[in-house]
Amino acid sequence: MPKPADIHIHHEALRIAGERVWRDEVIEVTYPYTGEVIATVPKATLDDVRRALRIARDYKPTLTRYERYRILMRAGEIIASRLDEISRTITLESGLCRKDSLYEVGRASDVLLFAANQALVDDGQVFSCDLTHHGKSRKVYTMREPLLGAITAITPFNHPLNQVIHKVAPSIATNNRMVLKPSEKTPLTAFILADILYEAGLPPPMLSVLTGDPREIADEMLTSADVDLVTFTGGVAIGKYIAGKAVYKRQILELGGNDPLIVMDDADIEEAATLAASGSYRNSGQRCTAIKRMLVHEAVADRFVELLVEKTRALKYGDPMDPDMDMGTVIDEAAAIQFESVVNQAIAGGAKLLCGNVRRGALYAPTVLDRVDPGMAVVRHETFGPVSPVIRFKDIDDAIRIANGTAYGLSSAVCTNRLDHITRFVRELHVGSVNVREVPGYRLELTPFGGIKDSGLGYKEGVLEAIKSFTNSKTYSLPW
Repeated sequence: MPKPADIHIHHEALRIAGERVWRDEVIEVTYPYTGEVIATVPKATLDDVRRALRIARDYKPTLTRYERYRILMRAGEIIASRLDEISRTITLESGLCRKDSLYEVGRASDVLLFAANQALVDDGQVFSCDLTHHGKSRKVYTMREPLLGAITAITPFNHPLNQVIHKVAPSIATNNRMVLKPSEKTPLTAFILADILYEAGLPPPMLSVLTGDPREIADEMLTSADVDLVTFTGGVAIGKYIAGKAVYKRQILELGGNDPLIVMDDADIEEAATLAASGSYRNSGQRCTAIKRMLVHEAVADRFVELLVEKTRALKYGDPMDPDMDMGTVIDEAAAIQFESVVNQAIAGGAKLLCGNVRRGALYAPTVLDRVDPGMAVVRHETFGPVSPVIRFKDIDDAIRIANGTAYGLSSAVCTNRLDHITRFVRELHVGSVNVREVPGYRLELTPFGGIKDSGLGYKEGVLEAIKSFTNSKTYSLPW
């Protein structure tokens, strides 16, 4: 495979309250398409973590709402001016195609806009106290305050910018202080974002960025007395470890998904197949809200599968830097090998391979499997890649049973025009979101988002909900 042009190995530094700190021990960051090293990042020590958390705890921001608004808006302006550079960095460290990385930068700008606007909103409440026979001539007021301690944020590899900014922007909007540990596989964009925020006027103690071996530094970030809240996006096993480790700390855990697309017999099959391809392959299938299972009514399954295969074969995948590509690599070769293995297991169990299942390094072809049994590992667990497994069902009861039959409960999509079916899906699917005639991942960056069961504790992300989670509500009363 060709090497990307003009790569010069970049040696990054930690950002501890804005100070650049280098360490002798480093972690190599590689370009998934070629496997070559593109950068190194420091391995933070426990002392680095403790120092960053202590600075964050001790610093008391005094930014006005308008000042927070201006910082976030200015950061959005800088990101827009550096769109190509940031997109290229995302592609280099993640292997996502340029179409996906450009889209991600646009989404990040939306997060900044929404967070900036919410920084101006005072959602305090006022209650009159003369509501009962025992009431008094008083009023009760509520107000939001930043946390006393620091926020620890731990983010995954699949969205190097958007996952980070969904935690950082609400922290700034609420006058909090955050210590961020991005994935060691895709940390470079997080450093770019931190520098942009400092340039936009953010007081450096409000954000530190640390990279390192999670086995060495994660526990300190979870258990330190300087930490009030842990926000984590990633896998279920690590999320449950955090839940057990970060005792008596507020926890926001966004974990895995096994999101179904449900296609009823009255659906527009062309529309459903288009949604299926988009929802399954964007971001190389590496999204917690990607379509992981396609539940299709047996009366329309043959036509749906025909269209899905046609749309899958039309996708261009390969060199992530080629602007014509619709899909790049997955995060590394090990992930591609795992997808190949689980698909082969399904084939051995009776599933029918219709296209794909071709692997070359970290490149894994968009893959369609038909006649998949709900008990197969490819759909029982989260397959975090570009695989489209089709499960055929008989009726709506069958569809709901299968959809609810995994440990996950993040999001879902349904294709139908019948209101009675829509109503049942909204009421009976055990998930955090139901999208009608849209992919499971559809949402505004502002609106509540999150899952139940093994997908999360039911607490939501999205700018609005993050602002609530990142603040303490104080009540006070006055004579009136």
